[in-house]
Amino acid sequence: MFKYIKNDLPASIVVFFVALPLCLGIALASGAPLFSGLIAGIVGGIVVGALSGSQIGVSGPAAGLAAIVLTAIGALGSYENFLLAVVLGGAIQLLFGVLKAGIIGYYFPSSVIKGMLTGIGIIIILKQIPHFFGYDADPEGDFAFFQIDGENTFSEIFNSFNYISPGATFIAFVSLAILVLWDKVLSKKGKLFQLVQGPLVAVAVGIIFFVATKGSATWSISTDHLVSVPIPEDAASFIAQFSFPNFGEISNPEIWITAFTIALVASLETLLCVEATDKLDPRKRVTPTNRELLAQGTGNMISGMIGGLPITQVIVRSSANIQSGGRSKMSAIIHGFFLLTSVILIPKLLNMIPLSVLAAVLFIVGYKLAKPALFKKMYDMGWKQFIPFTVTVLGIIFTDLLIGIGLGLAVGIVVILIKSYQNSHFLHLEDKSNGTHKIKMTLAEEVTFFNKGAILKELDQLPENTYLELDVRKTRYLDNDILEILDDFVEKAKNRNINIKLISERGIAENPSSYIEFFKLRSA
Repeated sequence: MFKYIKNDLPASIVVFFVALPLCLGIALASGAPLFSGLIAGIVGGIVVGALSGSQIGVSGPAAGLAAIVLTAIGALGSYENFLLAVVLGGAIQLLFGVLKAGIIGYYFPSSVIKGMLTGIGIIIILKQIPHFFGYDADPEGDFAFFQIDGENTFSEIFNSFNYISPGATFIAFVSLAILVLWDKVLSKKGKLFQLVQGPLVAVAVGIIFFVATKGSATWSISTDHLVSVPIPEDAASFIAQFSFPNFGEISNPEIWITAFTIALVASLETLLCVEATDKLDPRKRVTPTNRELLAQGTGNMISGMIGGLPITQVIVRSSANIQSGGRSKMSAIIHGFFLLTSVILIPKLLNMIPLSVLAAVLFIVGYKLAKPALFKKMYDMGWKQFIPFTVTVLGIIFTDLLIGIGLGLAVGIVVILIKSYQNSHFLHLEDKSNGTHKIKMTLAEEVTFFNKGAILKELDQLPENTYLELDVRKTRYLDNDILEILDDFVEKAKNRNINIKLISERGIAENPSSYIEFFKLRSA
C-alpha cells in the first residue's frame, strides 16, 4: 500500500484542499449540520477508500444528493430520523452488491461518460466564478442549475460582479498564477516541485495574505469569504457534534422510502463515477463495481451511525486525485486522515483559507476535465458520438448531474435504435433482365422487433414479378415479430407474383407457406 507513497502523499494534500470546502458546502446546501459533511468526507476517505477496489477513486458527500437530503430532513421530522434512513440505505447498497447489481455500471455509453466528465468540468468552472471574486452567497458544492439561494448558475455569475471583493479577487489571481506556473513550468524542473504541490503553496500564500491584510479597508478578506470549519471549545463540545440515528422510527414507511431513494441514487452516482474515473486513469485499471457497492454501503452505514451525510464516489475529488499524480488508494485514505486530524488539531488555521484560493484550485480541475480539444475530437468521431455527448454536457449544465446523464442516455438509446433500424439487413439488386427483378436480402446477425419498420418497408417496396432471395444463414436470433411480418407477406407475395427463396443453414425453401413453422422445425 505504501509502494507509491511519494505520489500518493502530494496528491492526498490536493484532494484534501478540494474536499474541505465541498464537505462543508454540501452540508450547508443539504440543510444539515456542517460537521456532518466532514464526517462523510472522513468516512469516505478512510473506510470506503480502504474497502474499495478502486485505486484512484475518492468518496465523500455528494452534491447530487443535496436536494434529496434537504427534502428528507424536513419530511422525516428530525435529523436523527434521517440518519436512520442513511444507515438503512447503506444496508440496501450492501444488498445491491451481494446481488451483483454493479454490472449496470458497464452499460453506460462512452459518449455519455465523456459528456459527464466535460459537463462537470464546465459546471465546476461556472460555479466557482462567484467564489473566485469573493461572492459566496451560494454554498460550495451546489452544482444544480437552480441554486438554493434562488439564483441560477448564470444569474449568480452576473450578481457576483456587483459584489467583487478586491482582496479575495487579488489572491485568487495570484493563486491561479502559482498553479499554472507550477503545473506548466516548475513541476518539470525538479523532484521538489513534484513533491510539494502547487495547491499547497497557493493555500499557504492565501493564509499569509489573509493575515497580512487584516485591518486593511481595501484588501482585507472578511470571515464570510473564508473556510468555515466548526471550532469546538473542548473535548465535550467536539463529541457533541456527533449525532446518532433514531432506531425507534425503523417501522416508519417514510424512512424506508427515503432509504431506498438514497441507496438507488447513491449507487447510480457511484457507478457513473467509477466508469468515468476508470476512463481518466492513465493505467486503465478496472474497478470491480460490485465490491464498490459493498464498500459504499459499509461507508454509508458507518457515516449514518455517527451523524454523517450519505456518501458516494465523487468525480471532482477523484479527478483532482488523478491530475495530482495519485497512484493507489492510499491517496484517498490519507486525505481522509488529513480531514480528521485537521478538524481536531488546526480548525483555526483552516478557517484562514480564502474560498477564492480554493476556487482557483477548482478552476484548474475543471479545465482539465473540459479541455476544448475534446469537443473537436468528439465531433470528428461522428454524430452518433457527438450528439449524446453534447446533450449530456448541456443537460448537466442546465439541470443537474443525474438528469443530464439521463438525457444523454435517452439520446444514446435513440441513436442505437436508429442504427439498429438501418443495419437490420443488406439489399443487393443482382439482375433486372427478362422483366424480373432479382433481389437478395441478407438479414443481420440479430434481428429484433426494433427492425420491424425497416424490413416491412423494404418488403412493401418490392415491385411485382420480383425474385427475392432471403438469406438468413448469418442470423443467430430472429424475433417472432419479424417472423409474423414474413408470414403476413406470404399472401401479398402471391398477389404481386413475388417468388421467395429462403436460404438457411438447414437448407433452401422455395415460397414457404409459414415462416413461423419453418423456424420452429429448424430450432427443433
